[in-house]
Amino acid sequence: MQNNKRNSLREGTLFSFISATFKGISQVVLIENAITGFIILIAITISSYYLGMIALLSSIIGNLVGKIGGADEKSINQGLLGYNSVLTGIALALFLNGTYMWFLALAGSAVAAILTAAIMHFMKKIEIPILTFPFIILTWFILLASYKLKGIKLSTTLVPQDLTHWELNIAGEINLLDGIFNGIGQIFFLSDTISGILIFIAVFWAGRRLGFYAIMGNAIALLTSYFLGGEHNLIMLGLYGYNSILTIVAVSAVFNSKHNRFAPLSGIIAACLTVPITAAISTWLLPYGLPALTMPFVLCSWLFLGSRRVLPKL
Repeated sequence: MQNNKRNSLREGTLFSFISATFKGISQVVLIENAITGFIILIAITISSYYLGMIALLSSIIGNLVGKIGGADEKSINQGLLGYNSVLTGIALALFLNGTYMWFLALAGSAVAAILTAAIMHFMKKIEIPILTFPFIILTWFILLASYKLKGIKLSTTLVPQDLTHWELNIAGEINLLDGIFNGIGQIFFLSDTISGILIFIAVFWAGRRLGFYAIMGNAIALLTSYFLGGEHNLIMLGLYGYNSILTIVAVSAVFNSKHNRFAPLSGIIAACLTVPITAAISTWLLPYGLPALTMPFVLCSWLFLGSRRVLPKL
């Protein structure tokens, strides 16, 4: 009897950890659902087996850090200590080169979990979600360190550019199909139609309302960036869409309540704002060769979620 109880306990613990691992992936899109996380992992792996492995290992590492560090079981099981690790691992694997790249990507995912815990503590008092802020700050610092540390080698895809010689290129046609599916795929740094379709399916699996907002956020980004004269290449790659999707899902669906009467409208406005803010942050970072990542999403979401402390109907 005692052995059976122990085996059941171990099986339950293992199942919880596996579930938390997939939720660590799903929480990137603000969803707590293991099936959603599993489908997203398939989407990443279809695009790149290498990135799929990094995403899975990063989520496992983030949860292990939580377990070893004695974090609240509820937070671990919800995947809240894994999603920043997932994004950090993928980003470093993409933006770094060299012998130590794998080590840096996985070590970065571990540090991301620690930084997530620290920022969760500091922001608990103001009751504003940390979102993907730990991932952004940590990734930027590691990429910047490459200019001073020989062991950290920046990928050739990130090239510093002189703003005095910058030219806006809006030539070329827009393929809406690419823009639609690349927008959601870029949340995980993917530009693959099949992967984008799978991620949409994953979001709809968690709820039709969430899926509807994801589609709306992408459409808002496409229209806003086009009418503001954004570069067609960036629009088709989905580089304006992913921040818009995350923002409308956060403001209108995930962090709202019955008191937020105008939450849908707030989400639409916030999603529109991500486009010029993405353009501004991308321009600001050009001399350093850094990507904007999800900072537009964080800033626009914080703007509306913070304002609700004074304007509760928003």
